[in-house]
Amino acid sequence: MATPHNSAALGDFAKTVLMPGDPLRAKFIAENFLENARLVNNVRGINGYTGTYQGVPVSVMASGMGIPSIGIYSYELYTEYGVENIMRIGSAGAMSEDVHVRDIVIGMGACTNSHFGDQYKLSGTFAPIASYTMMRTAIESAEAVGARYHVGNLLSSDTFYSDDENANAGWMKMGVLAVEMEAAGLYMTAARLKKNALAICTISDSLITGEALPALERQNTFTQMMEIALRTAVKLNG
Repeated sequence: MATPHNSAALGDFAKTVLMPGDPLRAKFIAENFLENARLVNNVRGINGYTGTYQGVPVSVMASGMGIPSIGIYSYELYTEYGVENIMRIGSAGAMSEDVHVRDIVIGMGACTNSHFGDQYKLSGTFAPIASYTMMRTAIESAEAVGARYHVGNLLSSDTFYSDDENANAGWMKMGVLAVEMEAAGLYMTAARLKKNALAICTISDSLITGEALPALERQNTFTQMMEIALRTAVKLNG
């Protein structure tokens, strides 16, 4: 059942899909972690694969960058392909002194400066939150692999290069742990469709210290986050 952005057939995706932003990270996960992985989608170069991990079917597909992009792909996976759980696995910039490069942040909530939620015509402000079951399972998985992790608010920003030099100050004041660009859109889409969503991010750089990892290292070395996500997928579907 092809969509405008996905050429996969019905049944090609597992119930749980891991969604990195980068198509090359999706390819890396499929080739290095999944057994018998096969390419099920490559429309616009957005690689999607399905295989097994510890005998459990798992899919991985890129989301692209930003809320509009993950909004499209998650909506189609949820509504057209029977997907129940989507885990964003990506990079984020630390906004707290307690969060360091290579730490894991599990997004309990996702603040945003996006107007994506306007489409729902709410009379107030919606608070995008993760699926509790997915979050609890991810925390258990993080503890099992000995990860240094934090649980709290992410900021899903529409701007990577902001003209406002003080754009992050208020979010930091309110205890937001890290900034990325997709989680809030995923959480709102899941809420609207009564599905499950979670964002797990590895800290690739710090807005506090200026430390940053190079792009290739971000693509290929966030293995602890990948292991947490895959363990979570097994527990959700095993």
